[in-house]
Amino acid sequence: MRIGIDGRAAKWYRGTGIGTYTYQLINCLNKIDNINNYLLFMPENCEADLSFKDNFHLNNISEGNNNSFWDEVNIPNILKGSDIELYHVPQNGVGLPENKECNFMITLHDVIPYKMPETVSDRYLKIFHEHIPKVVSACDGIITVSDYSKKDIMEAFNFPENKIFVTPLASEDIYKPLNRDLSKKIAKKYYSIDKDFILYVGGFSPRKNIIGLIESFSKLLSIYKKDISLVIAGKKGKSYDSYKKRAEELGISDKVIFPGFIPIEHLPYIYNAAKLFAYPSFYEGFGLPPIEAMSCGVPVVASNATSVPEVVGNGGLLINPNDVDDLCYSMFRVLLDDDLRERLILSGIVKASELSWQKTAHQTINAYNKISNGWGA
Repeated sequence: MRIGIDGRAAKWYRGTGIGTYTYQLINCLNKIDNINNYLLFMPENCEADLSFKDNFHLNNISEGNNNSFWDEVNIPNILKGSDIELYHVPQNGVGLPENKECNFMITLHDVIPYKMPETVSDRYLKIFHEHIPKVVSACDGIITVSDYSKKDIMEAFNFPENKIFVTPLASEDIYKPLNRDLSKKIAKKYYSIDKDFILYVGGFSPRKNIIGLIESFSKLLSIYKKDISLVIAGKKGKSYDSYKKRAEELGISDKVIFPGFIPIEHLPYIYNAAKLFAYPSFYEGFGLPPIEAMSCGVPVVASNATSVPEVVGNGGLLINPNDVDDLCYSMFRVLLDDDLRERLILSGIVKASELSWQKTAHQTINAYNKISNGWGA
């Protein structure tokens, strides 16, 4: 089969969930598939950092926008004359050509703009409502990342269940237990983090429940008598000012650190330096950071909502994201109870090891084959 993949996110958004997914999917397809032929559509002047086999070929996409698939949904008809049999767009279908030359497949990670529209940008909300229904209707199959997201997609778009394929994500190989002293030195040198800390990594959307995390941490400080900080890492979105303000209102701004986006070459060390990882999100299609933390041997306290229990399983301590006291007490337990910490570390490593990008790639090839063979028609 001749398969086309829109690979722009692998270059432009490396380090984010969609960018990591696209990069690792292409990386592992390249490792395991010697049968199908792939045509990867990449940004102009993009030098791939992977050594591709002979059945992988690159084709540059020339666009007039500012290097963002969020700004321009429809790209030129790049498939014309390419003899592609199946075209896959990993970034929620954004960028799927209007003219259909072959089977179309997208990865739709979640339907958050439908479920929690107040938590996404106006631009993304507009794109999602105006274009994604048309994209979905043009698809022959949809890949998603959790059973929870599959259920949401079926409900939102009335899409056939047997044409939605679940391919769970995984942590990258760089996320593993590392020397803790070295990790703490890197945290101090590059981010001025010089004491024990609780870590959050991820987006700054209101659905991530960062306000709840800050309020829980404030309560924790009143009962946990050791010196500890809260590190909230991620690109500072429009909600950042409200988070900073809440920390100031609670009188804990000196203990809440916002280091900004941490590049992937440092992130494994920051995970390893943390005392625990907190992820109290209200809604996730999957949620990679808890898996990354578990892979690093860091105890995880995470939400019991949406897809998070499916992803974390018994590898973390699950809490009600709407209950500030539940989150506070659970973090307190993990910090004080050494036996609980060790159990969470061990179960987290085991749970994370059950997931791999090669499994994701194998499951994706299976989905390609089923759609190409008319599965569910």
